[in-house]
Amino acid sequence: MANTFTSLHYHVIFSTKSREPRIHQDVEQRVWSYLGGIARENDMKALLVGDIENHVHLLLGIPATLSVSKALQLIKGGSSGWLKENLPAMGGFAWQDGYAAFTVSKSQLPEIEEYITGQREHHRIKTFEEEYRAFLDRHEIDYEEEYVVG
Repeated sequence: MANTFTSLHYHVIFSTKSREPRIHQDVEQRVWSYLGGIARENDMKALLVGDIENHVHLLLGIPATLSVSKALQLIKGGSSGWLKENLPAMGGFAWQDGYAAFTVSKSQLPEIEEYITGQREHHRIKTFEEEYRAFLDRHEIDYEEEYVVG
């Protein structure tokens, strides 16, 4: 697209199916690398990937030619099969059906990077469900409770 310039960053959050604690510290680096690799293969920029046992945060640059829903379909669909095939403890692994995605301005990137990097510390005092609700509320997104709790 000639003469089209975009800077489209998203903070994306999704969990394991039923919020099961499946992404343990001994495999998280491999999971992060793989998620980032899928993003790069599909012309996205994985600025940061981080998680705790039951959910993932991604800070992504997504090109204007790729919808957020398609980007997440590629990342989640491409990674779930790889996880089951390549990590023995991940048999039967699946991601939740949905996700949350929030736009991030260039000036907010450092704040979001710090937030994602601090997941372990953050979740010592707040559950995933509490965190998820807080993001949805902050961005004034209507939701049904049954979809927040899994």
